[in-house]
Amino acid sequence: MALKCGIVGLPNVGKSTLFNCLSNAKAQSANFPFCTIEPNIGVITVPDNRLSELEKIVHPERVVPTTIEIVDIAGLVKGAHKGEGLGNQFLANIRETDAIIHVLRCFDDDNIVHVDGSIDPIRDKEVIDFELQLKDLETVENKLNSLKRAAKSGDKDIVKQYAFCEKLKTTLEAGNSARTVIPEGDVEEEMMKNLQLLTAKPVLYLCNVDEASVKNGNEYTSKVQEIADKEGAEMLIIGTKIEADIAEFETFEERQLFLEELGLEEAGVNRLIRAAYRLLDLQTYFTAGVKEVRAWTVPVGATAPEAAGVIHSDFEKGFIRAEVIKYNDFVELGSELAVKEAGKLKVEGKGYVVEDGDIMHFRHNV
Repeated sequence: MALKCGIVGLPNVGKSTLFNCLSNAKAQSANFPFCTIEPNIGVITVPDNRLSELEKIVHPERVVPTTIEIVDIAGLVKGAHKGEGLGNQFLANIRETDAIIHVLRCFDDDNIVHVDGSIDPIRDKEVIDFELQLKDLETVENKLNSLKRAAKSGDKDIVKQYAFCEKLKTTLEAGNSARTVIPEGDVEEEMMKNLQLLTAKPVLYLCNVDEASVKNGNEYTSKVQEIADKEGAEMLIIGTKIEADIAEFETFEERQLFLEELGLEEAGVNRLIRAAYRLLDLQTYFTAGVKEVRAWTVPVGATAPEAAGVIHSDFEKGFIRAEVIKYNDFVELGSELAVKEAGKLKVEGKGYVVEDGDIMHFRHNV
């Protein structure tokens, strides 16, 4: 699934360092590959310990993880909505993503100059919010102008669209993001989707800290946490300098030893990748056989035929049924045969909604 998370932030907050660290996530998640599609887009594997457990049981010829795309977006400056700096490129790149990882500098270092001369992650957040909101306001106002005449016809759907855009305009003018407006009904949901508003995208706040703050945070991260809680957003604390140091080690074992010395259970980029996966509202199901153990990505709420279609479109068209084993049952019982004998293998039809961790085998007539 070609869903992307965009890394955004002001210049010199650690975006590119973070992106470069993500390129080495392969060695922190069992040597799976990273590749670059374009200079600023990386396809990154999603760390999942369940694959290792399945590999121990099945002994397949190969193991294939699932992936997401991460985009390193150019640093934004004030006036971006007017095209200042790399504003037009920045905003266009964000529009192409499905979720935002907003990097905020939460450390003091006189050797790294801040674009605004001082450290204040809340101010930095508001700078980017303001630019995105102004661009969204321009989009909404243009849509209102195009709907104005048509709304006078009395067409119910167009009247609803116009009213919804008015609601969005009021929200944005008040300095709030479009994601705070919850669409009601199909017409509003379709309108929100079609507008592709920048501030409607889900956001994860990533606090870039120094080594001393990587475990428990600091006064800066506390302020960001308060804002994130109010918005219902997730916040992560990562030290990109530490992540860069971790990436220098040659082997997985060396990295783990370094993490233990810092009192960390795993690399921050692993937590970030999983958080980005959740941010995109994705989940994983598995196929497990002697040829291959593989993780597949589907949206939360996907049905069995839709999950089959991720493997091949013909599987969805010719879907008959799905044989489903729960991950915990498979690991506990140790084999597919044991699962069947215990009556834990379920046969599901077209209406079955996939759950994270399901191990699935599809029957189809194509």
